[in-house]
Amino acid sequence: MEEVKRIKKDVELFAKNIKEVESIEVSDSEEKIVEMARNYSNDTIYYLEKSDNLTAFGCITYAHGLLDAIRLLHKLI
Repeated sequence: MEEVKRIKKDVELFAKNIKEVESIEVSDSEEKIVEMARNYSNDTIYYLEKSDNLTAFGCITYAHGLLDAIRLLHKLI
């Protein structure tokens, strides 16, 4: 399935971006957002295993959005 490949590619990109964020100092409130992003990324894997690709895609997209907010605040993007 093409959508599964796309989702897995997004999961790999998230893993790369989360490492970048883990290398910087974030505030307590920012850490809560990072943790939410991690949780959504984990949910992506769960839904992929359940073959619920639409929900999996939504989860990884939301995870990227949360993480990108932190990356923008710290001028990483």
